[in-house]
Amino acid sequence: MRLAARQLSPAARWCLIVLGVTVCYFAAGQIGIQWAIVRDQISPLWPAAGVALAVPMLLGPKYWPGIFLGALLTNIALGPSLVTVLVISAGNTIGPMLAYAVMRRAGFRNQLDRLPDAVLLVVVGAAGGTAVSAALGTGVLVLDGALGTGDFCATALVWWTGDAMGVLTVTPLLLLAPRFRLPTRVSLARWAEAVALAVCALGTSILASATTAKLFLVFPVLVWAALRFRQAGAMLCVLCVCAITIFAAIHGAGPYGSYELATRMLHVQAFDATVGMTALALSTIVLQRDRATAEITDAWRQITEMVDLIAPRQSLRSAMTPPQREPDTGDELAG
Repeated sequence: MRLAARQLSPAARWCLIVLGVTVCYFAAGQIGIQWAIVRDQISPLWPAAGVALAVPMLLGPKYWPGIFLGALLTNIALGPSLVTVLVISAGNTIGPMLAYAVMRRAGFRNQLDRLPDAVLLVVVGAAGGTAVSAALGTGVLVLDGALGTGDFCATALVWWTGDAMGVLTVTPLLLLAPRFRLPTRVSLARWAEAVALAVCALGTSILASATTAKLFLVFPVLVWAALRFRQAGAMLCVLCVCAITIFAAIHGAGPYGSYELATRMLHVQAFDATVGMTALALSTIVLQRDRATAEITDAWRQITEMVDLIAPRQSLRSAMTPPQREPDTGDELAG
């Protein structure tokens, strides 16, 4: 299979990857549509936005047509008109591509092993680029008459926060995916800890969605995940928390039932954003600490090896050099 892939022409390979991106975006969009609360297409959690930002980071910006085609296929059945769908699809493409360009220029690295990378992902990727998509999409819906002018702010808010949560929860996992390796020789205690973490994450997420007084319970679990399972464990917990709290907000359950839709979504998205930023920042700091510790350990090993090489030579030189005779103090005084 690898040999056949190498024999493909560059154009055929480009088309194949664009097709794969289109399918991935469309699949993520179908998941997001299940959560839609405005016009059956604006969702408070839009995983496709996370896919759109990850594509240029992992594959390169030349595969942007896959994002556009995926957005087009996702929105074309929802209307309201072809021109509107084209503009929305263009906004879904321009936003992540613009965020990618800014982040790359600022020195972003896919490894997410530095705190500035996490800050760039949150500020530029999750907040900046998604605002462009939300503004273009909501604006064209208002111009087309599908939305009233008075609905612009509330709709744009849900659109923007939904895209931002998609970036904050999905993009880090996709960036970590190329480095994922199946664990080997993992102790039973480690598996037991992972299962316990999953159960606690699910349980605290449900409790946090039941009453305001229990919202804080998710944060100890996030700290546990970040310290013991690094970014992968922390972001999986974030995805679990966000999905359950958004489900509760959509259905008016728990602490969100007494508010109007816009206020309800603002509260839940503020909480989810806090959860996501906390987990991402803490896990990145832990990873950065691990890297610094590994560098110090490696430097100490190199110094030890150099000392081991130098010590025998120094001992041999000392043995071959005859000791110098010290002058007799008594003879000098007599002279």
